[in-house]
Amino acid sequence: MISMKDIADRCSVSVATVSKALNDHDDIGEETKKNIREMAERLGYHPNSSARALKTKRTNNIGVLFVDEGRSGLTHDYFARVLDSFKRVSEVSGYDITFINATSQKMTYLEHSRYRGVDGVVIACVDFDDRDVLDLVGSELPVVTIDHVFDNRISVVSDNIGGMRELIEYVHGMGHEKIAYIYGDDTAVTRNRVASYYNTLKSMGIEADESYTLASAYRNPRRAAECTEKLLQMKVRPTCILYPDDYSAIGGLNAIEKAGLSVPDDISVAGYDGLYVSQIIHPRLTTYEQNSEEIGRIAAKSLIRLIRDEKSTLIEKILVPGRIIEGGSVAKIN
Repeated sequence: MISMKDIADRCSVSVATVSKALNDHDDIGEETKKNIREMAERLGYHPNSSARALKTKRTNNIGVLFVDEGRSGLTHDYFARVLDSFKRVSEVSGYDITFINATSQKMTYLEHSRYRGVDGVVIACVDFDDRDVLDLVGSELPVVTIDHVFDNRISVVSDNIGGMRELIEYVHGMGHEKIAYIYGDDTAVTRNRVASYYNTLKSMGIEADESYTLASAYRNPRRAAECTEKLLQMKVRPTCILYPDDYSAIGGLNAIEKAGLSVPDDISVAGYDGLYVSQIIHPRLTTYEQNSEEIGRIAAKSLIRLIRDEKSTLIEKILVPGRIIEGGSVAKIN
């Protein structure tokens, strides 16, 4: 069985340094941590969880509450990438992952978390107004939320306000002022993006046309196509359409092609998320890429820090910016 001493010998460091790296202590450098963790993974090191639990009174088990109402589950690209990053960082730090759900025994999320003996829970992609979710958030368990803010909990949030502003500024910089926005389900994320859409246009001196904003849903190409058809039938149609996510944008592209129009020659489009599929279609989609890797990493490190030292851990909202991916779906106009 591989021990920490084996890792220490391979990395030419002390056993104490290996322990600190695997437990994500702050008093050693990130490069040293990275090298030690990579060596641990290469050698197949697994900490003795039973011995650790007896010593620390913890199970080294983290709960993940993830309920996707769209039924796409872990095929939901954005959250799948976030949770994959979360899982990798947690496992390298010596934690196992348990998914929390409403069990067949009708346990609440909090009851299931206690039953599984998790040390803390990360919550993502749920109805944050659900009574069971609120009970878990209000419990004694360490909790970190992703893309939703509670006053008394650490939250890691993609910068939706800044992301929408950057996307509109890019489109406007390409000469567009008639900018439509097909937005997703009514969530805090959507409300922030919609508000940013209106605020950004206002800051540019552009009066927003209410008929250019249409409610759709996330990851729903069919509904996005229907909304696109409505926009294309307008007497004064927009020159650019923004979509709630890249999958929805594909539905919009299909509707535009069906109408006998070309992207970007006749009309421009832009997505949101930065999915792989958006960069292999033609034309490549201009989109705003959310930094899912960083969101998952920060959420894991924040929850582990909270579990290990709750009293000195700041309760804060951590904004994670993304970036524009310039494709070929937004034309420059005069």
